[in-house]
Amino acid sequence: MDLTSGVEELKGVGPKKAEILKRAGIKTLRDFFYNLPREYESFQMATTIAAMRPGKVVVKGKIDSLSTRRARRRNLSITEGVVRDNTGAVKVVWFNQAYRAKQFDPTKEYYFTGNYELKNNRYQLSSPAAALVTDIDPEAGINPVYKAHGTLKSYDFKKLMNGARDKFSAIPDLLPTVRAGVRKDALFRVHFPNSIADATRAREYLAYEELFALILAAKLNRRENDKLKALPAKFDAEKIRAFVAKLPFRLTNAQRLAAWEIFQDMERDIPMNRLLQGDVGSGKTMVAALAAYEAVLSGLQVALIAPTAILANQHFEGLAALLEQFDIKVALLTGATKKKPELKRRILDGEVDVVIGTHALLTDDTEFKRLGLVVIDEQHRFGVGQRQKLALKSPAGLAPHLLAMTATPIPRSLQLTVFGDLDVSVLNELPAGRQPIETSILTEVDTKERLYPKIAATMTLPPDAKGLAKGSRAKGQQIYWICKAIDDSTVSEATSVKTRTRKLQQAFPRAKVEFLHGKMKPAEKDDIMERFARGEIDILVSTTVVEVGVDVPTATFMVIENADSYGLAQLHQLRGRVGRGASKSYCVLLTSGDTKPSMRLREIAKSSDGFHLAEIDLKIRGPGEIYGALQHGALDLRIASLSDTKLIHRAQADVELFLQTGKNVLEYKELAAGISKYQQLTTLN
Repeated sequence: MDLTSGVEELKGVGPKKAEILKRAGIKTLRDFFYNLPREYESFQMATTIAAMRPGKVVVKGKIDSLSTRRARRRNLSITEGVVRDNTGAVKVVWFNQAYRAKQFDPTKEYYFTGNYELKNNRYQLSSPAAALVTDIDPEAGINPVYKAHGTLKSYDFKKLMNGARDKFSAIPDLLPTVRAGVRKDALFRVHFPNSIADATRAREYLAYEELFALILAAKLNRRENDKLKALPAKFDAEKIRAFVAKLPFRLTNAQRLAAWEIFQDMERDIPMNRLLQGDVGSGKTMVAALAAYEAVLSGLQVALIAPTAILANQHFEGLAALLEQFDIKVALLTGATKKKPELKRRILDGEVDVVIGTHALLTDDTEFKRLGLVVIDEQHRFGVGQRQKLALKSPAGLAPHLLAMTATPIPRSLQLTVFGDLDVSVLNELPAGRQPIETSILTEVDTKERLYPKIAATMTLPPDAKGLAKGSRAKGQQIYWICKAIDDSTVSEATSVKTRTRKLQQAFPRAKVEFLHGKMKPAEKDDIMERFARGEIDILVSTTVVEVGVDVPTATFMVIENADSYGLAQLHQLRGRVGRGASKSYCVLLTSGDTKPSMRLREIAKSSDGFHLAEIDLKIRGPGEIYGALQHGALDLRIASLSDTKLIHRAQADVELFLQTGKNVLEYKELAAGISKYQQLTTLN
């Protein structure tokens, strides 16, 4: 069987259904077979209606009295019915599932699985899944539940899977390291399990296959990198000591170790391929400065690329002040740079040692004489193609040393898999003088009484009796206020950037309040951030566009509205916008409603350790965007969990054994196809 064949080959899939499947990302037979159930229902423990107790229940019965009505609240439909068995009856309710009213045959029995709970002084079965009793194997009693896509519900996927039963036997193997037929058996069992344990074992094997392919891709990337040649940079201990002695602060031990690891890499004629990860404010730029200095001492040029002009400007100002005192020429190249042709001529002639810029560095007419080191800030913001384009600007036949920096702490399990081809340096210390950010959780209803007075005090604006700032404007600390939306919406209760700005202007009429969002023109965004950095704006209301931004030491207060709608990593990144100076800083996580704060909010409130939070976030949400998924395709692990270190280590060991055999991966068609996307995704050069 060719798993790349289209879903049109499946029984029961015509042009219309194929189009729906394709919109859901199910384009090929491989996509179809790997569209695994999201959960399993076990009907062996089904109860009677009379014996039901609050919580998740499974009950068998017939349903009638079905009807759908519109709720007063917009965009909400309520479908209700009554499930009966020979012991009693129970009300059943679905929200925004109007199709349920026509789904059931009142003469047939169904299994209903859902939460039995008290609502409006009456017990009901809420939003249950349903399965026809005659569709369930009476011995197994296991029902796979698939995620709905468009008009295709779980039942439709079960029907399609049943129609494809005869195709499982022809599914080709993936791994040459296991016995024949394991893959097809696992895929069959995951869709047609005899028990929950049966399905769990099948999923574990499929997860192992995924991890094997991912780790193998990373190892092959490393082998390819080791075949390349680079210009070595000789370590000059005396000059490095003199450089460090002139710094206005003392390096942390973590910075010293990371710099030493980089110096050792750059002395080789194989290109360095190192990831420098460190929490917000841990001093990554200073380590990059040491690497740049070492490269220039050996006659190499350095290119540092940042995702935004304002970040590039920040790097330029900091690095120029450090490096130019050692007669190193530093230049800035962004879209706004004047006299670009003249600057590019100087770069090509080798008159500029270090070039700091944005995507302007990637243009074809930006050429270097002797590019030997590339530094990528916030590497996940650049796609593979962009990183490779910069790497190709080295002299013919050579690759540059590459140092990628990220402020997103990477869990150990990801270092073993996605970044398995990289050497990783970790900055796990903050420079002296930095204070931890005090983080608290507050409900939105307490904003005026408890939050506004703190904001007034932060800006040194004296509050009136109501806690609102009516006094004269005085120079104080600054505030970030993060909102989810740009404009108000009929489908979301989140306060928009524009509405929040108006409310804060009314509350603090003497303060300068402005807003910022991603749909603004780049020049407009840069102007606002520069004015905020100069202290001309007291409160900056923004979307997450400020997640990675300039250092503003006088910004000491961060408010994140609708905090529960963000992931842990993003909350930690946003919080890192404050606490950049020596002053005490604060972060308030605003929640709506009166529900108990989520686990991730409680975790971030009690911890400022980005590495700990990254591990927690991985368990809660998965790998996220650490790899730059927005730029070059999602990691798309369908089954494996990157927090399963036991399975990762097993796959790692088997990959090593496979590589030791010296076999060519291309001999195994399915495996080669499986690793190709991971190779593109995980490589840095």
